[in-house]
Amino acid sequence: MIRLEESNRLIEKFEEVLKTPLQAKGKTLYTGIDLGTAYIVLAVLDEKGEPVCGAYQPADVVKDGMVVDYMGAVKIVRKLKADLEEKIGQELYLAGVAIPPGTENIDGGVVKNVAEAAGFEVVQVLDEPTAANKVLKVQDGAVVDIGGGTTGISVIKNGEVVKVMDEASGGRHFSLVIAGAHKIPIEEAEKMKQDFNLHKEIFPLVQPVVKKIISIIEKAVEGYDVDELVLVGGTALLTGIEGFVEKETGLKTSKPSNPMFVTPLGIAEALIEGEK
Repeated sequence: MIRLEESNRLIEKFEEVLKTPLQAKGKTLYTGIDLGTAYIVLAVLDEKGEPVCGAYQPADVVKDGMVVDYMGAVKIVRKLKADLEEKIGQELYLAGVAIPPGTENIDGGVVKNVAEAAGFEVVQVLDEPTAANKVLKVQDGAVVDIGGGTTGISVIKNGEVVKVMDEASGGRHFSLVIAGAHKIPIEEAEKMKQDFNLHKEIFPLVQPVVKKIISIIEKAVEGYDVDELVLVGGTALLTGIEGFVEKETGLKTSKPSNPMFVTPLGIAEALIEGEK
C-alpha cells in the first residue's frame, strides 16, 4: 500500500518556507528546477533533505514539454534564483532539472542549458515521474505526472523504474476545452481552472481529456502487475480527479497534498542521494 504521510510532511514544510525562507549558512543546498508548462518552480533542500526555501512563477515558455522560449525561461529562472539568494543570504549553485520521459535527446540539453545560463551548475537530469518518486518512494505501482502539456508515467516494481512513457495531454488541454465551452480567452480559462470553487462546474467539461489521460495510463501499465497509482503535477490539483481515475481504471488512486510541488522536491532529493 502506498503511504503519503512523509511526502505530505515534506510538501507542507516546503509550503511553509515558500512564505518564510530559512537561513542555512554553512550548509550545502540543492535546488530542484521544474520547468513546467504553466509554472516554473524552484525547490531548495539542505543536505538532510529538509526544505530551506522555494519560489514559483507562472510561465509560458514550455509547450508540450518542450522549451519554446529559451531566453524567457532563462530570465525567469535567473530572477527566482536571485530573489531566493537575497532572502537566504547564500548563493545557490548545485541544481538538477527534469524532462518528460523519452525526450532526453530532444530537450534534455535545452533544459540543462536554461539552468546553467541562469547561473546554476547542473549535476543531474531526470525524467519527471522518476524525479517525483524520489519524494513519493513508491515501491510497486505507477507514478502519473500530469503536467500542463504532457502526461508522463513511471511504472515501478520493487523500487525500480521498469518503464517510462510520455504523451501529449494535460492541463493545457483542460484550458482549451474550458475556453471553447465558455467562449472566453484561454487566459481566463486558466484562471477558472485554478479556482477550486469552480472545479465541480468544470469537471464535466474536461472529463473527455481526463479519459484521454486514463487511456495513456492504461497503455503504460498494460502487461505490468500494477495495483496502485499516484497522481502528481499541477493538473492533478483538479478536485476529484483521483476518484474518477480510480473508478475508471479499477486501480487504487491517490495524490499528495499538493501535487504541483512533488517533482521539484524530488529533483532536489535526487541530488542529495547522488552525493551519498
